[in-house]
Amino acid sequence: MIPTTEQPATARRTQRRRRNIIISAAAAIIAVTGAVIVIATTTGSGSRSGTLVNGCDTGIYRQCPGHNFSQKNLSGWNLRQMNLKGADFRQANLSGADLRGANLTGANLGGADLSRATLGVSPPEPSARGATTLLVGAYLGGTNLDFADLSGAQMGGAYLGGASLMATNFTGAVLTGAYLGGAYLLSPEAGVATNLTGAYLRGAHLGGVYSSGIIGTPSNLPTGWVLVNGVLQEG
Repeated sequence: MIPTTEQPATARRTQRRRRNIIISAAAAIIAVTGAVIVIATTTGSGSRSGTLVNGCDTGIYRQCPGHNFSQKNLSGWNLRQMNLKGADFRQANLSGADLRGANLTGANLGGADLSRATLGVSPPEPSARGATTLLVGAYLGGTNLDFADLSGAQMGGAYLGGASLMATNFTGAVLTGAYLGGAYLLSPEAGVATNLTGAYLRGAHLGGVYSSGIIGTPSNLPTGWVLVNGVLQEG
């Protein structure tokens, strides 16, 4: 019988085809998996209220006291009237977030970005009753609150040491006994300024505060302090 090499060659071609099929299938699986991951990530980053964050179901009236939101990107989220008492928001991005009427009593917002966030009184509406934002005893050391709305907020005993409060609206806010040492109450540009109209600052610590261009007349100031030409100073 004459030997032949046809069968081994055919077998090799078959093996190569099988390897190519396996490689193509694996690449397809990786591509699909990657797409799913990208979609999930994109969906999560663009979510607002009603989304789970470390087990917390966010949204109006939701209960997440003591929850950990540190370093989370919550920019523009609706967290209105949530119970966030004692929650951890260290280094979180809350720029432009709606926190009106939220309970942030004792919360840690150290180093968080709250620029242009709304933390004032939440007005009554068909689906929700009105409420005042509570930041009593909250820690806001080094927090960015530039252009934020804190009108009417309850901030008694809050710590705002070194916080950036440029063009922040404190109209009617209660800052009794709050610590503002080293905070920046400055006017970042012409026609824009920190507003202290009707704010309550009795007993607040203002030593080392940086101020200029402040508008409005506070309801009261700590003993020995005056507001002269937009500048807080010891009288």
